[in-house]
Amino acid sequence: MRVLERIRGYATVIGQARRNRGDLVGWLGRRPQIGAATMAYETALLFSNKLDPRLKELAELKTAGLVACQFCLDIGSALAHTSGLTRAQITELPRYRTSDAYTELEKLVIEFAEAMTSTPAVDLDELRATLLTHLSKTQLTELAAAIAWENQRARLNQGLGVQPTGMADGMACAMPEPRVAHLDRKTAEPGR
Repeated sequence: MRVLERIRGYATVIGQARRNRGDLVGWLGRRPQIGAATMAYETALLFSNKLDPRLKELAELKTAGLVACQFCLDIGSALAHTSGLTRAQITELPRYRTSDAYTELEKLVIEFAEAMTSTPAVDLDELRATLLTHLSKTQLTELAAAIAWENQRARLNQGLGVQPTGMADGMACAMPEPRVAHLDRKTAEPGR
């Protein structure tokens, strides 16, 4: 059932594209092997549904904001709406630690996306252990794969100059997050 809901959500969102519709497809069409591999991985992630899709959407949207991919923020915000995330959950990602919009698990998922997106990836051991008290290994595998893939998507889109298409026009949209030099997150955040 989740797969059908997610496919409907994707179809709805893609149908809302108003501009720059051919950017990504045009680029991937130049290398059909890469386009086919991309579609295969996207499909595998779509059909992997042991983890609540809302958690994947939060993690992917946080990742897109950290990488500052405008296209990913556009499609990700629209998909977040279709999966049932609230306006506050979409817009308060930069302040997730202090926001009341998220549950404890959602905050852990967002923190995991943040840690995996850092270069180098940091503080994963303790965070992974904590997540495993809430998620199965299968669910954590899906989450890590979704975050890693969003990093790939976002960096590819930025490298190719893929522009937003307006899928989230008129909706609350996540924003790029300011780039911060590599800091110890525990001392950089107030209240930690």
